[in-house]
Amino acid sequence: MTEATSPHPFWLAGREATGDDTLDVTSPWDGRTVGRISVPTPDQVEEAVAAAAAATEKFSATPAHVRAAALDHIGRRLVERTEEIARLISAENGKPIKWARGEVGRCISVFRWASDEARRFNSGEAQRLDSDAGGTGRLALTRRYPHGPVLGIAPFNFPLNLCAHKVAPAIAVGTPIILKPAPATPLSGLLIGELLAETDLPAGSWSVLPVPNDAMPALVQDERLPIISFTGSAPVGWSILDSVPRKRVTLELGGNGAAVVLGDYSSEADLDFAAQRIATFSNYQGGQSCISVQRVIADASVYDRLVPKVVEAIEALATGDPADDATDVGPLVSEDAAQRVESWVQEAVDAGARLLTGGKRDGATYAPTALENVSSETRLGHDEVFGPVVSFTRVDGERAAFEAANDSQFGLQAGVFTHDVQAAFRAHRALEVGGVIIGDVPSYRGDQMPYGGAKQSGVGREGVRYAMEDYTYERVMVLTGLDL
Repeated sequence: MTEATSPHPFWLAGREATGDDTLDVTSPWDGRTVGRISVPTPDQVEEAVAAAAAATEKFSATPAHVRAAALDHIGRRLVERTEEIARLISAENGKPIKWARGEVGRCISVFRWASDEARRFNSGEAQRLDSDAGGTGRLALTRRYPHGPVLGIAPFNFPLNLCAHKVAPAIAVGTPIILKPAPATPLSGLLIGELLAETDLPAGSWSVLPVPNDAMPALVQDERLPIISFTGSAPVGWSILDSVPRKRVTLELGGNGAAVVLGDYSSEADLDFAAQRIATFSNYQGGQSCISVQRVIADASVYDRLVPKVVEAIEALATGDPADDATDVGPLVSEDAAQRVESWVQEAVDAGARLLTGGKRDGATYAPTALENVSSETRLGHDEVFGPVVSFTRVDGERAAFEAANDSQFGLQAGVFTHDVQAAFRAHRALEVGGVIIGDVPSYRGDQMPYGGAKQSGVGREGVRYAMEDYTYERVMVLTGLDL
C-alpha cells in the first residue's frame, strides 16, 4: 500500500470491492500522498450490512478451532510483515517509526490473546439448582451468545491496534463485524482486511468499509447492527449513544491523564525516573493518546526538584521526520490539529499560565510543551488537548493530590508515583478513573486488561475478553429430572 494511481479496494463481505469515489491519504509530515482508497457507495454499505445479518447464525456456530486458527494466522502474518506495516502506520499517521513498531507488536498480542480466548470462552458454567427444594433434579448451564453484528468505529491515533481491538474479539466470539477505520488513516484497517481475506472465515462475517463520517448516522442507527464499539472524541461518542438508546454501545472517549507524584517518591533516582517517564509519555505520538500525561500533580516537597528534571527531559526529545529511527516526537495528524493545540496553549498563557518550554508550531508539528499555573477555566485546564503538552500543579499532601486528579470531567486512567502500598490502595479507592497505574504514568495499557473510563471518558470496556463479554449475553439452559 504505497503511492499508486489506482485506488486501493475496500473489503465488502470478505471480498475486494471498489466504489465510485476515492480518498487520498496524505502524510502529516510532508503532505505526500501515501495511498488512494476507494470509498463504498450507499448500496455497497447496505450489501455489507445485509451480508453481516445473513452470516450471523452460521458464524456463531463456527467451531472454536476455526475462529482461533484465523486469529492465529493474522498474528503470524503481522509478525512476518512487521516492518512493512510499521512503515505504513508511520506514513499515514505521522507516528515515529519506533512507536509504530510498538503498535504492531501490541496488535500481534491482541490477536494472540483473542485466539486463546476463542478456544476457552463460552465453555459454560454449570450451577446446581437443588439448593432450593423447587430445583430438585435441575441443573442450569449458562453460556454466552452474540447480540448480533458489531459496528466497530476506530480512531486515527492507533490505526492498526484499535482496529484490532474491534475485530479480534468479534471473530473470537463468532459475531460478524463491520469495521469503519478513521478517514485520515484507513490504510492500516484495510491491511487487516487483507489478512482476514487469507483465512477461511465465512463469507459476510467481516467487512472493512472506509465510510465518510458524514455518512455514518444511517449505519449507526441500522437495527441490524445491535452492537457499536466506538473509540474517539467525547462529543461524537455521546451523540452516538443518544441516537441509539436501545443498542449496546461501548465508548472509549479519551481523558485528561494525571500523573501524581507523592511526597515519598523523593530520592534523586525516583525523580529522575518519574521525569523521564512523564516527558516521554506526555509527548509520545505527539501526545495523541487518550492516556497521555496531560497533568502532573506533584507534592510540594518534591515539586521544585521534579519540574526542572521533566523540562530537561522534554527538551532532550528529538523531533522531526517520523520515518527516522532517532525521532521521538513527530507531527500531529494534521496542521489543523496542531493549530488547535497552539490556540489552546496561547489561551492558557494569556490567562496567566507560565510557559516553561516549547510553545512553537511548524506546520503540523507542535514542539513538546510544558506549562505551570494553568487555569482550570481554560480549555487546556479542563479538556483533552490531544497534543504534546503537559502542565504542572503543586499540592500539599496526598488528599489534595487525589482531589486535584479528580477535578476533571474525564476519568480514564491515572498514574501514581509512590512506594507506599497503603497509598496505592487509597489511590485505587479515591481516584475516579478506569485504571490506576502505580509507580508509573497513566499511559500504560496492557491490551489484555479491562480498559475504559469513568465520567465523560465513556462506558463499557475494551481488552480482548472484556470486549467479548460486551459483544455477548448470557443464555441459560435448565436441565430437568437429573439424578444429581
